[in-house]
Amino acid sequence: MKITTLRVYLVALPTRREHNWASKMTTPIGHHVVVELLTDEGVVGWGEAPAGATWGGSQMRYYGETPETVRHVVLDYLAPAIEGCDPLEIGVVLGRMDQVIKGHPYAKAAVDMACYDAAGKALGVSVAALLGGRLRDGIEVAHSLGIMSLERCYAEAEQAVAEGAGTIKCKTGLDPERDVTIVRELRRLLGDNIKIRVDGNEAYASVHEAIEVTLRQEEYDLLLCEQPVAGALGLSRVAARISSPVMADESAWTVEDIIELNELDAAACFSCYVTKPGGLYRARQQAELAQRFGMYCDIGGSIETGIGNAANLQLGTSLAIATLPSVCPVSQPEGSGGPEVAGVYYLDDLITTPFEFRDGAVMAPDGPGLGIEVDRQKIERYSL
Repeated sequence: MKITTLRVYLVALPTRREHNWASKMTTPIGHHVVVELLTDEGVVGWGEAPAGATWGGSQMRYYGETPETVRHVVLDYLAPAIEGCDPLEIGVVLGRMDQVIKGHPYAKAAVDMACYDAAGKALGVSVAALLGGRLRDGIEVAHSLGIMSLERCYAEAEQAVAEGAGTIKCKTGLDPERDVTIVRELRRLLGDNIKIRVDGNEAYASVHEAIEVTLRQEEYDLLLCEQPVAGALGLSRVAARISSPVMADESAWTVEDIIELNELDAAACFSCYVTKPGGLYRARQQAELAQRFGMYCDIGGSIETGIGNAANLQLGTSLAIATLPSVCPVSQPEGSGGPEVAGVYYLDDLITTPFEFRDGAVMAPDGPGLGIEVDRQKIERYSL
């Protein structure tokens, strides 16, 4: 089987509400790239890149990508480099892509994802099987509250919990008093059985501020504290002074980052993405190394459509260390009849069949490849 063509679509899904965090307070979610990979045997693979201009690493270690830069890189660099390759030979494909352009992991991840989808379809197995086998049926949902008014946060959290969510993730980092208040009030409203995690997205002004805020939040029981400051060294200083596990996100893009986090004792866990390391192949490598260091992870992302979310779920169900509740959406086309709030960020999707939400978890789709059918009419409807 040989790769013949890569097609790229820019799409924008209608959102249920704005979803902002400290490093992204203007651009909307849902403006993503979809890649369609065609082969000489008629097998089609799909991939997605939820690229964002303000999303990268600290100290310019990793630059932001946009849907437009991803389209340019895929069409002008990656497609010519991998034409004629077998999508089953993922390592060869990645090597070809790395030879023609450095970096751009989101663009490469979209192609890697499409290759895995095509490979699974050709072999009649799921992507999870290609990654080593499914260890669980789904991923526990952490419902994410973007930065918005406290009243909206409280109402949405209560509805998400009523619909079955067992974990609430609070975006924080811009206002220390607000950050303490939201954790205190959510604990009061939701009770002791709901898990609460916080994510500062590197935004605290100093290590001292991050420590002070987190110590106050810990009075109300935190599951974890995610990336309160920039850089692994700063994380290590926070981790040494608080009781809650520190999670690395912006500081955990590559295998090399995992090594640095371990050497500095900077994080107990990390957010494992399909996209940050450049695809499923390297995400698996990253997780295997982290497991050797005694770390664990969630499955992170940027509120993908059902295409990218299917890849997240295939990865998460195949990793032994992916034990944390994760912001994996409950992807569902309009009118599916699923939850209205819990894990729901879009009013529609690009897939034909909704993902099942059961006992607080979103189930990985069954079937070969990513296990999804893409709705081409929706691709056309939401294309930019």
